[in-house]
Amino acid sequence: MLTTNPYDDDKLREECGVFGVSATDGAAALVALGLHALQHRGQEAAGITTFDGANFHTHRAMGHVAGNFDRDDVIRALPGTVACGHVRYSTTGETALRNVQPLYAELSTGGFAIAHNGNISNAMRLRRELVRRGSIFQSTSDTETIIHLVATSNYRTLLDRFIDALKQIEGAYSLIVMTPEGMIACRDPLGIRPLVMGKLGDAVIFASETVALDVVGATFVRAIEPGELVIVQGSEIRSIRPFAPMAARPCIFEWVYFSRPDSIVDDHSIYSVRKAIGAQLAIESPVDADLVIPVPDSGTPAAIGYAQQSGIPFELGIIRSHYVGRTFISPGDKVRHLGVKLKHNANRALIKGKRVILVDDSIVRGTTSLKIVQMMREAGAAEVHMRIASPPTRHSCFYGVDTPERTKLLAAKLDLGGMTGFIHADSLNFISIDGLYKALGEAKRADVRPKYCDACFTGDYPTTLTDHDEGSEVDQFAMLAERVI
Repeated sequence: MLTTNPYDDDKLREECGVFGVSATDGAAALVALGLHALQHRGQEAAGITTFDGANFHTHRAMGHVAGNFDRDDVIRALPGTVACGHVRYSTTGETALRNVQPLYAELSTGGFAIAHNGNISNAMRLRRELVRRGSIFQSTSDTETIIHLVATSNYRTLLDRFIDALKQIEGAYSLIVMTPEGMIACRDPLGIRPLVMGKLGDAVIFASETVALDVVGATFVRAIEPGELVIVQGSEIRSIRPFAPMAARPCIFEWVYFSRPDSIVDDHSIYSVRKAIGAQLAIESPVDADLVIPVPDSGTPAAIGYAQQSGIPFELGIIRSHYVGRTFISPGDKVRHLGVKLKHNANRALIKGKRVILVDDSIVRGTTSLKIVQMMREAGAAEVHMRIASPPTRHSCFYGVDTPERTKLLAAKLDLGGMTGFIHADSLNFISIDGLYKALGEAKRADVRPKYCDACFTGDYPTTLTDHDEGSEVDQFAMLAERVI
């Protein structure tokens, strides 16, 4: 039986990653490199679409970028100077090739390819209306809704049709669109999901994170602003803002976990912010101990910050194997449980007899924390304390993050004492919401209009949630788009 590694089951899934390039030879190979850099944002499937001036070409596959797009025959089958790509972890839509992006359709205006990072929170309502009007959907992805809205718009030009479609959707989106006329990149009016622009010679590049620009040797130009559309047609670049201005609410979890530590998001170094979160956590939740140990790899920068602030030595008390993928073959529960140690194992010689502080980025279901605390005790730790570099995750995300149902979130079911007992730690503490804002350079979370989307911690959603509020999860269309948990 092919089973997901238990350590990966208890993380919020990174949404997706997008990468696009316009006006360069060998565009597909460049996109493949960019997607490699964004692999952490989606490890379920990958796809690339190119345009050679006359025809569109697409290759989509389940699995990682490596193995699917590192073959010469695949890249040769994707000719063109314009290309976009996508790495996926499904938040809506089944795990199937038909949902792998970029999605492509032939419209009356010509070919239309789209890559989407985010989640449309009224997709089910829109889908019902479109089907009643005759639309025939080929996938269960919320992204296909945009294609049908463009196709059925009464506006004349493709750009106006696209804007008309965007004005009907709610939720979070960073999009890269390819048409015979050129490439369009845009963010939702609140800027919930990230998107940046770079240059490589004459080529214009769009990516979910700056690290993808670094990998291909491009120069960072700027972030795409919330509500902005950037249109690239040949050597011409223009920007339009068709939405009423709104105060931005970018996802705060990009700094906590999603983005790679070597990325820059809204002028903040992810690595530096995570160290600052750890330092603030040490100020708020000190404990007398011998070692600070990160839960690899996402807890490492925060653990460094905690150790530096507290003066307690930082050590690698959990060793991660980088040669184990997200899955392994297991014939039964016993071997599957032992398989946990394929990826993480305690550094026994270091831990025995020590009071340790484990630093992790978050607790979702709590099953990972339980296993890690148990691992520390089996290795001989005298005390095990957990410190979490984000506030308690009490609410589901509806903006492109695969969050378990709220009833499965540990912090939604138990108070701090209950959570501490569940994971069998000697103590447990989370950074406060104000402390998280402070680490990002903000005085505190403003009660009226917070600067970030922190709904998974506070329940303060920045948009309406039509499908959720209407109970669409029980109708036939939502059943097709069932979350993959």
